Amino acid sequence: MALEKKLFGETASGETVYCYRLYGKENAYVEFLDYGARIHSICVPDKNSILRDVSLGYDTIEDYETKTAYIGATVGRVCNRIGNSAFTLNGKTYNLYSNDGKNHLHGGKIGFDKKVWKSKEENDSIIFTYVSPDGEEGYPGALTVTVTYTFDQNNKLTILHKATTDKDTLCALTNHCYFNLGGYDSGDVLSHILTLNADSFTKADAESIPHGEIASVKGTPMDFTTPTPIGKNINNTNYEQIRFGKGYDHNWILNNSSIAASVYVETTGIQMDMTTTLPGVQFYTANFLDGSNVGKNNVILSHRCGFCLETQYFPNAINVDNFEKPILKAGDIYEHKTTYQFSIKK
Repeated sequence: MALEKKLFGETASGETVYCYRLYGKENAYVEFLDYGARIHSICVPDKNSILRDVSLGYDTIEDYETKTAYIGATVGRVCNRIGNSAFTLNGKTYNLYSNDGKNHLHGGKIGFDKKVWKSKEENDSIIFTYVSPDGEEGYPGALTVTVTYTFDQNNKLTILHKATTDKDTLCALTNHCYFNLGGYDSGDVLSHILTLNADSFTKADAESIPHGEIASVKGTPMDFTTPTPIGKNINNTNYEQIRFGKGYDHNWILNNSSIAASVYVETTGIQMDMTTTLPGVQFYTANFLDGSNVGKNNVILSHRCGFCLETQYFPNAINVDNFEKPILKAGDIYEHKTTYQFSIKK
């Protein structure tokens, strides 16, 4: 079935925003907005063949513009955190906007999530493009970014991020979708069963900044190497990392396995399997959603009503000697792919 396009709204500055829909199997579909090149809805069948929207979102463009949490958005130029909002590249220090205490988070004050991207339909995909000018949010180089979304007849959502630059810069893109496999209106995700194929994670300080220490998950609340309820240890504040993150908000170092993560919830029978070409994933449990905002159909966005699996380079990597650096050199191509496969657990 061909891609569908409809008007979604208009930004405060007068830019028109559209919603695009791709269909999969059994009437499943995913919707995207060109505002933030974001995922707006993921509707897949449950074990009773009832379509469930398993992603958080808002009903209006005004909500996406004015409310925080990066819901569904493409995040960049560098996702996650850069400590002290500064980095050095090719001998020059660049100062960035501090929007997370003294640190830089998800691209700064007006990141990629707050831009209206150009769109192009191609076969069964939608391609969004944004050109970030030299110096935007403090980063060097003009960066051209494309995000290609595909939703196939097996209900697999594929996200392909690509970028080029005219000057050496940093580039580390992710998608910030909040999932709830019970449906966005089903409450918290604590009963979801998570498997993370990761034997270690990057320890972070009280401001969620890693400084190079890699720790084993074995024997800790961070161990999801076997299927484990998300809520099992989420309130274990005796464990420093849980206390620092107010729950899970950490980077896991992915093993070399075909499936990086799997999540399942019994109420709907829906399972989601994730793959990625990136080395890490930020597992985040909506610790800062507090019920003060409402999402689709006036559903309150309550504490831990969703979870994120943000594939990524490690946070603060540019400032940590032993982390792979998210440096994109002029003339090179940044290209990474993440997939989310939806199915019914047998």
